[in-house]
Amino acid sequence: MKNTTTRLFALIIISTMILGACNLPKKQDQADIDATTVAETAAAVFTKAAETAAAVPSSTPLAAETVTPIPTNTLFPTQAATATKTPIPCNRATFGKDVTIPDNTAVQPGQVFTKTWEIKNSGSCPWTSGYVLLFDSGDQMNAPATASFTSGSVSPGGTVSISVELTAPTTPGTYQANFKLRSPDNIVFGINADGQGPFWVKVVVAKPTATATATTVPTADFSISYDNVHSCGTPYATVKVTNTGGFSFKSVEISIKNTTDSTILYGPSTNNTPFLNSATGCPPEGSALASGATAYIAANIGAPPSGKDATYTLKMCTEDDLAGNCIVRSVNFVTP
Repeated sequence: MKNTTTRLFALIIISTMILGACNLPKKQDQADIDATTVAETAAAVFTKAAETAAAVPSSTPLAAETVTPIPTNTLFPTQAATATKTPIPCNRATFGKDVTIPDNTAVQPGQVFTKTWEIKNSGSCPWTSGYVLLFDSGDQMNAPATASFTSGSVSPGGTVSISVELTAPTTPGTYQANFKLRSPDNIVFGINADGQGPFWVKVVVAKPTATATATTVPTADFSISYDNVHSCGTPYATVKVTNTGGFSFKSVEISIKNTTDSTILYGPSTNNTPFLNSATGCPPEGSALASGATAYIAANIGAPPSGKDATYTLKMCTEDDLAGNCIVRSVNFVTP
């Protein structure tokens, strides 16, 4: 830019001097040019140059570009989620599994069987001996209205096997009995998310066929007779049993009661190895009683008063832990 201005000034000065020379009188010599005229001409030239230079626009610096900073993501303070813990109800149950008699099990008309469920205590209160199994609805099949299912305590989160003895109807068809639980303060509850659903037993009573006879259709049955009282360290009441049915027996429940004053002499107690080879044998021995076989079963009665009437009640089942088909028989005897 500076070089351009200098050249412009020089061009103006030279042009002015040439023009001035042309205007001089023809008869006057160059050397005689009036000094005053020359000075005035030079002053005019410089003035014109200054005006011209002032008229040339100078470079105007561009305004600095304003950079707007991009806002960064502002993290707003997050409020910690507050989990509201739902209180666990005192009384609630969860179904575990069918231990015996799955749904739609075929049974014979009038057959006695034991249904067992595995139930979990999913509430916040322990189940004590005051809690009972409650028949709720459906086909009762000789089920008791209520029945105790524990003599101890089932803690929250614990499981218990609950059993009930039932008798199949004599008419062919499908039958279902629904059950719930009841607390000592008469709160009825069950399973499912709302704690109100029943658990059930569902059986199908088979239709008799033309070829079905007592010898071709297996049954569970036995006879019982009082044998003696002998000692296996303490007095044991012994009964003789004969399997008269078509199934083997694998477990028993024994109860002995003094009928004179209603005191309990033994049980009820479950045994999976109760069968003795002789009337003087001491348990445990055999674990099964085959169809047609005979064995002895003994129970410790301690030292009861002599000459008292007593009742020996025996339940025999075709599976361990009182599962499968069960039959109950009783026999009376007199304590020695």
